[in-house]
Amino acid sequence: MADSGTEPRNTLSVRDNRTGRDYEIDIHEGDVIRAMDFRQIKVDDGDFGMMTYDPAFTNTASTRSTVTEIDGARGILRYRGYPIEQLAEKSNFLEVAYLLLKGDLPSSNELDQFVHDVTYHTYIHENITKLLNGFRYDAHAMGIMISSVAALSTFYPEAKDIHDPDNRWIQIVRLVAKMPTLAAFSYRHFQGLPYIYPENELSYTGNFLNMLFRIGVSKYESNPVLERALDILFILHADHEQNCSTTTMRVIGSAQADPYCSLSGAMAALYGPLHGGANEAVLRMLTEIGDVKNIPAFMESVRKGERRLMGFGHRVYKAYDPRASIIKEAAHDVFEVTGKNPLLEIALELEKIALQEDYFVERNLYPNVDFYSGLIYQAMGFPVEMFPVLFAIPRTVGWLAQWEEMLEDKEQKIARPRQVYTGVGERQFVPIGQR
Repeated sequence: MADSGTEPRNTLSVRDNRTGRDYEIDIHEGDVIRAMDFRQIKVDDGDFGMMTYDPAFTNTASTRSTVTEIDGARGILRYRGYPIEQLAEKSNFLEVAYLLLKGDLPSSNELDQFVHDVTYHTYIHENITKLLNGFRYDAHAMGIMISSVAALSTFYPEAKDIHDPDNRWIQIVRLVAKMPTLAAFSYRHFQGLPYIYPENELSYTGNFLNMLFRIGVSKYESNPVLERALDILFILHADHEQNCSTTTMRVIGSAQADPYCSLSGAMAALYGPLHGGANEAVLRMLTEIGDVKNIPAFMESVRKGERRLMGFGHRVYKAYDPRASIIKEAAHDVFEVTGKNPLLEIALELEKIALQEDYFVERNLYPNVDFYSGLIYQAMGFPVEMFPVLFAIPRTVGWLAQWEEMLEDKEQKIARPRQVYTGVGERQFVPIGQR
């Protein structure tokens, strides 16, 4: 029962007006209430107890995590405490991958060993290529990737021993290493081109670009500006807290599935157009606008609620997405090499309007990471079918970091949300001839 005193306490007082009873619920870590604490609120002892209803988990924390911190109100994104701006400027993707997976930045020796291990696990079993060859010539690259990653589970049955930390680490390295290879092979299949196998002397992103684009030459040299831009994009996409695909990874993993099957499920969630397809939607919007002179009419239709302004606004960020400013700068570097994307002028004008007009500012419609990433990928020669694949490669690191954290969390159990049943009550079966 709630205390009637006036001394401040780290609790929440609740009165159930159905019964007149008072309850005192503990508040944890500043502003967190444990949902199970509401189960004590009952009309009578036979009741199930009170539960919360939160479609899409918009205000429900399902885990404690030390991986990624987001402060949407202030536009802050940190991996393991490090600001994303510093990592994008001073680090490289594999160093950031180590940070996310291990919790701290590596020493020189640790990074060298990690890079070595990843580099020498990039090859895939030849039987996987037979699987790839079984797909239709026009199969979507992301569909191929999802199936291929799931198939890896059959090649590494020891991965099912998820409680062995050393074994888990081997599977993590394998996945980080093989994702670019599978992605490149999926692209080559889609393009009807022969597979290019990994080159161990190349960097992570340099090797990926080589496997993607090498044609008719014995040695491929990627442009260092494009290689660095891709590295930055990978850093920016490496993790983003408890989003749809990460939650999927944790939910599947909570059933103690192996990491390959869990990651395949996370990729399937990412495949959805509301998640991994946002940058493709931006390109479609910019192409539809077609010319700067058409922007006023388009923006008016947005104000009327007839169109959506793709690439602006975010479920989490209520200020400028910190990744967007980094990626915008990278875009200019890329266009210096590839030539300006003709859609860039439209994008810049849209951003200018959205940042100045009260209608968009009041609705927190600031550019997000998807607004410029599609322009960069398109300028680098990637078809839109590859956009979710390019998202999945770096996000593999975040998914795996979150998966391992979930396994080591003593509070986690197999995921099993409650529901509010709204169907009909009990009915009696009627034989088919009497219906």
